[in-house]
Amino acid sequence: MADLAINLAGIRSPNPFWVASGPPSNTAYQAHRAFEAGWGGLVWKTIGDPIVNVSSRYGAWHAGGARLQGFTNIELISDRAVDTNFRELTEVKRRWPDRAVIASLMVDTRARWHEFVRRAADAGADGIELNFGCPHGMCERGMGSAVGQEPAVAERIVGWVMEAATIPVIVKLTPNITDITVAARAARAGGADAISLINTISSIVHVDLDALGPLPAVAGAGTPGGYSGPAVRPVALKMVQSCAADPAVGLPISGMGGVAQWRDAAEFLALGATSVQVCTAIMHHGFRIITDLLEGLNDYLDAHGLASVGELTGRALPAVRKWEHLDLRERRVARIDYARCIGCNLCHIACEDGAHQSIDLVPPGDRGPGPGRPPGKPIPQVREADCVGCNLCSLVCPVADCITMTTRPADGPPLTWAGYQADLAAGRIEPLPPHS
Repeated sequence: MADLAINLAGIRSPNPFWVASGPPSNTAYQAHRAFEAGWGGLVWKTIGDPIVNVSSRYGAWHAGGARLQGFTNIELISDRAVDTNFRELTEVKRRWPDRAVIASLMVDTRARWHEFVRRAADAGADGIELNFGCPHGMCERGMGSAVGQEPAVAERIVGWVMEAATIPVIVKLTPNITDITVAARAARAGGADAISLINTISSIVHVDLDALGPLPAVAGAGTPGGYSGPAVRPVALKMVQSCAADPAVGLPISGMGGVAQWRDAAEFLALGATSVQVCTAIMHHGFRIITDLLEGLNDYLDAHGLASVGELTGRALPAVRKWEHLDLRERRVARIDYARCIGCNLCHIACEDGAHQSIDLVPPGDRGPGPGRPPGKPIPQVREADCVGCNLCSLVCPVADCITMTTRPADGPPLTWAGYQADLAAGRIEPLPPHS
């Protein structure tokens, strides 16, 4: 078995999977359940001056009417007493000395930051996560994303924290910003030991078309909430990659945002994360999902000859390039396996109306009917000379492996846009022909 243990800026845990700060990490009871299930770490629900939460608090978007795709919340930080939170955190750490227990904090003044940082260390926390990301409720009070969106303010507050910190400090970044690397650089300038991202995305997930107000609703009114779940994963991956690839950031990363299965976690690791945090999937399926996460990641590492999870971290970064550094001569075409084709002809519709009109409907000829395709029904046929390899047909096809994208021999050596422009200007090559 591969070694799943990690070390993020001095915070050690037996595996890279941490419960993210949120409702699943609100109490000692939940922390015990999480660690009994096998989670490697837990970031306590944000501790600060207790607040009063509203009712209701959650909303969701279900893709196709069934599968949870996006989740929104208007819940704020812990509504429990500060003393209670720190006492329970101490109890959890004493019972689970090998697990990472991180205190998420959010206060306002320099003195309060010093107080809470010291209390977290005294409680036995392995590290501190600064919540600079909450996109609702707290930002109106000058905290949360109000800090994360102002690099100078974030740098100043991180500096306050580092004046009192004796354990590693992680800064949790907001995605509600134009360039997340600016916030990450500010965290480094302030002296942070690591960063975590992303926090939730400001959103309105639904509008009640009868009441004409947003959901979730509180006495007939609502407010933008924090969006999470599988739908945010592509945004989170891009932001993790941006920070991991930026030499001016240069900090270890705890990645999160839409992790629901081991493949999601492996993608975060491959793009530069050291640990992976999970919240929404736990709220949907419970702490037991850790079994599949651990088994899946371990099997993947074994299958690829990787001895430890650390060997996966950042492995995909070199393959992420600017558009102008991609090969213009790469050619891919769609090919249809007629033994699998069910005759829905979605590929033809998508290509005809949404892409490059390179799939025709023709008589089946000597091709036998595929499963569910009526005999004699016209079938899709790719004109490979006109196919640009956009992938759309394979993405809309409902049958696995029915349409595959096949690489064709290139017309010459690799050619990037930058190289093409230079060679064209120097008269070394003729202009590439446009697509007909």
